[in-house]
Amino acid sequence: MSITTALHWRYATKRMNGAKVPTTKMDIILDAISLAPSSFGLQPYSVLVIENEAMLEKIKPIAMMQPQITEASALLVFAVWDKITSEKIDTYINRIATERNVTVDSLNQVKEIIEAQLKNSDSDNFIWSSKQAYIALGVALVAAAEEQIDSTPMEGFDKNLLDVLLNLEEKGLRSSVIMALGYRDTKNDYLVNLKKVRREKEKLFITLN
Repeated sequence: MSITTALHWRYATKRMNGAKVPTTKMDIILDAISLAPSSFGLQPYSVLVIENEAMLEKIKPIAMMQPQITEASALLVFAVWDKITSEKIDTYINRIATERNVTVDSLNQVKEIIEAQLKNSDSDNFIWSSKQAYIALGVALVAAAEEQIDSTPMEGFDKNLLDVLLNLEEKGLRSSVIMALGYRDTKNDYLVNLKKVRREKEKLFITLN
């Protein structure tokens, strides 16, 4: 399936049938997330994979009782670092050195560029980190579509309540966006047979000569 065919196939699934996504396909989606572009390669977020039915039931009222939460096979929570610290940057630099078999000192210039983020406020860095998480979300949506796994990106939830439920503060994280994965309920999802509607390409794209 070409990427455009996959994107025509996918839609923001409103009802899922509870069927489980095979581990092999979940691994492909998670691998795609891990390979998603990220500024500096820093990936200032973690992704919680929640499949426990009891936990999903607790999340549902936090997410405006949206049925996908409990009908999904899994819920991904993209949780952003609450702070970018020197320690986290050092950990990343050390990993680069190990993986590429180079010295830490040879990465000093790279480290200085990344450390420029430390001059920003925590709130500005949270916004920046959230943008990185959304890039990963976009990659996940495409990967799921290519595997013909339905997905729904969701912002309709109380972030503060979800953070408390998942103990994200003690992990140094804050929820940013969530994504349900599963299979469409063709009988109960009103969107399933509706034509995908997007802006005309002539209006969406502006070519500057």
